[in-house]
Amino acid sequence: MLTQTTSRVLEPSDLDAALAVLDREPVMNAFVASRVQVAGLDPWRLGGEMWGWYEDGMLTSLCYAGANLVPICATPRAVRAFADRARRAGRRCSSIVGPAEATAELWRLLEPSWGPAREVRRQQPLMVADRMPDAIAPDPYVRRVRKDEMETIMPACVAMFTEEVGISPMAGDGGLLYQARVAELVGSGRSFARLDEQGRVAFKAEIGAATSQACQIQGVWVAPEYRGRGLAAPGMAAVLRYALADVAPTVSLYVNDFNTPARRTYLRVGFQEVGAFMSVLF
Repeated sequence: MLTQTTSRVLEPSDLDAALAVLDREPVMNAFVASRVQVAGLDPWRLGGEMWGWYEDGMLTSLCYAGANLVPICATPRAVRAFADRARRAGRRCSSIVGPAEATAELWRLLEPSWGPAREVRRQQPLMVADRMPDAIAPDPYVRRVRKDEMETIMPACVAMFTEEVGISPMAGDGGLLYQARVAELVGSGRSFARLDEQGRVAFKAEIGAATSQACQIQGVWVAPEYRGRGLAAPGMAAVLRYALADVAPTVSLYVNDFNTPARRTYLRVGFQEVGAFMSVLF
């Protein structure tokens, strides 16, 4: 019997209630929702636990606790409960990421025991688009990466990750998990690139999280030697076209607030700011 307010680890039988919470904010919750829709709530398949917060016996807030700690539709009381549970369990994640307000409070409560962080990115604008831009034509040379092109795309993915996160994804397990994730995106037709005349990646991006309601573009990268040549906006327009046609009616991404060139590019392609994420990196 649940008390009026309580938190607990959700079980597979809680799936419908958890999906109802995730559906309240389909764009903001796309990352976790896409995992839950495929894996359910079994921790082994999901890659982590799903914590639930109940108010008056109703599930109202969630927190995904896996490689990332992600508060979902989390009220202030839920954030405190999730922080208590995370503190007792000890840090097992490589980052805390989620809606800026809830994530900031979660980090405030956890920092005394989990800190210091390697980096805190407090304001990462969340941007969405639901139609193609009028002024930017999609780059006709941006296409899906083929399964036999893993050796071509992998160095660009590693370079993007290292530049964005500050550490190489090849550390630790030698990059096995990261290579598997890249292969999954390539295999599902959600990895895109423009190759130059030498067969090297000039531009790339992926459609990562995807549900029937929303998807998220990630891993946007232009090779250093091609920066400033106008590849980013047409490339993004091409990926946006694929996303809207084949994946979901709303396309999102989030970007660091200090990355002014990227933000300008996304605005040119028709993305609009609708909120903000925050990331704490360990």
